[in-house]
Amino acid sequence: MSIFFDREKCLVTLNTRNTSYQMVKGEFGHLLHTYYGGKCDGDMSYLISYIDRGFSPNPNEAAYERTYSLDLLPQEYSGFGAGDFRSPSLIVENGEGASAVDLKIKDIRVLDGIKYSIPGLPSSYANPGERVDTLMVALEDEIIGLRAELYYAVFEETDVITRTVCLINKGGEVLTVNKAASMTLDLMQDEYGVTHFRGRYGKERMREDIQLGHGSVVLGSRRGISSHQENPFFILTRGEVTETAGECYGVSLVYSGDFKNEIEKCPYNSVRIVSGISDEQFSMELAPGEDFWTPEAVMSFSENGFEALSDSFHRHVRKNICRGPYKESRRPVLINNWEATYFNFTGEKLKNIARKAGELGVELFVLDDGWFGKRESDTTGLGDWFVNEEKLQGSLKDVADTIRSYGMKFGLWLEPEMVSEDSDLYREHPDYAFAIPGREPVRGRHQLLLDFSRQEVVDHIFSQIAKVLDETGVDYLKIDMNRSINEVYTRCGRTQNRGLVLHRYVLGMYDFLGRLLERYPDIMIEGCCGGGGRVDLGMLCYVPQIWCSDNTDAIERLEIQYGTSFGYPMSTVGAHVSIVPNHQTGRVTPIETRAAVALAGGFGFELDLNLLSDEETDKVRGFIEDYKKDWRLIQQGRYYRLTNPAERRIFAAWEYAADDLSEAIVGIVCVSTQYNQPPEYIRLRGLDAKGRYYCEQTGLSYSGAALMKGGISVPEFRKGEYSSCLMRFVKKY
Repeated sequence: MSIFFDREKCLVTLNTRNTSYQMVKGEFGHLLHTYYGGKCDGDMSYLISYIDRGFSPNPNEAAYERTYSLDLLPQEYSGFGAGDFRSPSLIVENGEGASAVDLKIKDIRVLDGIKYSIPGLPSSYANPGERVDTLMVALEDEIIGLRAELYYAVFEETDVITRTVCLINKGGEVLTVNKAASMTLDLMQDEYGVTHFRGRYGKERMREDIQLGHGSVVLGSRRGISSHQENPFFILTRGEVTETAGECYGVSLVYSGDFKNEIEKCPYNSVRIVSGISDEQFSMELAPGEDFWTPEAVMSFSENGFEALSDSFHRHVRKNICRGPYKESRRPVLINNWEATYFNFTGEKLKNIARKAGELGVELFVLDDGWFGKRESDTTGLGDWFVNEEKLQGSLKDVADTIRSYGMKFGLWLEPEMVSEDSDLYREHPDYAFAIPGREPVRGRHQLLLDFSRQEVVDHIFSQIAKVLDETGVDYLKIDMNRSINEVYTRCGRTQNRGLVLHRYVLGMYDFLGRLLERYPDIMIEGCCGGGGRVDLGMLCYVPQIWCSDNTDAIERLEIQYGTSFGYPMSTVGAHVSIVPNHQTGRVTPIETRAAVALAGGFGFELDLNLLSDEETDKVRGFIEDYKKDWRLIQQGRYYRLTNPAERRIFAAWEYAADDLSEAIVGIVCVSTQYNQPPEYIRLRGLDAKGRYYCEQTGLSYSGAALMKGGISVPEFRKGEYSSCLMRFVKKY
């Protein structure tokens, strides 16, 4: 068992393989947090300090005991208005408009071998034969009739604890919920920092480290999507943390919409984390008898630095988030026509690109934007999901069948959540789009958003797309979304709980994806949102891979993929070899370097292979053979960040190592050359110290201990800036 409940003390301890998490009932019925960190035994409630602090009020039941204040005590879930002035977990108004929630323990249950599920929302799951235990702690405010059921699931092997909250109105009046976090974590006094992953379109998930001072750091999105600008995953660091040393806490939401992560340091140096749906565009009426579930939060702790924390998240995502036939099987090598043709293609041109790709061993051809409706640019056609047979010079099935005759599978690009004003759908159903009455539309990429909070809109788009898929037999879908969400106003002609529209939009999008997978269980879906605008655990519950950035420049991708790797396994990252000069930066890099960087994730191409030289064509064959040989190591091996490409400008390096320590691949890219450069060394990780490893590139063998403690010399990059190499190490004994 991973959950231990001491009924006499009302003390609960959750244990994973390497961590412990503990909570206890306070003197007056509140649920207090005692400890989260490395695995340990015993009652940790002695760590809670009871001190009289001026201007920190005391609950009525404490009478004259001024040392008991919710403003100071570490809590598992904090209500606003009951004496705690830190950032609350929950803000609720009663019918009189008063905001006060005082939650007391009502019930504690341990659900052995059961993983909770969340109605309408994706969440982590237990595999057959895997034991996952759940703790449910029911808190109630009997005055307003609100019950908050806190759920904790323990994934022992991956060192992960997941959390969600179910709010239930047990009273007789409507309550208004203005904030409902998924989790709160109160930590004792220490020096903390925050590592988060900021960015912008085309430059997503740039690592940034912040020393936490007094006050709040707020990380989030108000764009309706998890966003390019901030990722739902962040790390709280305790003191100095490196890849291999130091204590750190990782938190990630299983959600693809607006979110808010608050990290607050109080005047007495304790730290509170509050994570959940953003409250900025959220408000809901909870009628008597109704309930509301928050998205799942995933958390893990490491006392051995970032590397161990990332490994926990990587294993959890691969094992307990991703699902379907491509969860553990090899992803096909694909070619996408977008940067080769953009909108300017014909059926014959597509077949010509596919023919060459098939000859070289590519396994999947993806037809990107422009195959449907009146779609010759990004100003028209979205929402009209019928095939443009004039442009394709025949049916889509004819194109697909021809491509399959080359030994390849066939895939399509979709953008189901969008509509163009110049489209049959918009002319027939303008009310399907978000729009605020009396205001002119705000466009993004010349398009409007369909109101996916409405079931009839989701049904209409699904039926159109299903017809195409049924007729064509598509093997793969790239599902895109190319603008932020604003003008949130649903026009469905009935009373709405308008503060929930954005959340219901996310539920509608999940419903669409779930129905696709139910109807087409063998299809592979790759997520995309202008590249990396929806890289989150919610999407990964439906798609095994996400196009992590529209920026295909190999040098830019080094830092993008580095930041992504902290919270997401590289098996979930779509990466392509694209054309040079690169269409985003104009940079020219050797095809070997473009391939080395793309081989770090789900491998593919985004160019016309007919335009390559004979020498480059031969190399492409070799890249594809390498991927097919190494896919298991890339998708399932342990990933090590050997350098930080943002800090070290001479070279960037990363490593994949097999779980059984049998082999490793090290990727190295020269970022900046220097004259008369001193020797450089890289220390490998994840090897058998007593084993002996042969390196194909040097022709020499080394002990595992030598490679990890002394390292290996980085090859001199005499080929110049942006050159690269992949070094393979195979254990001989």
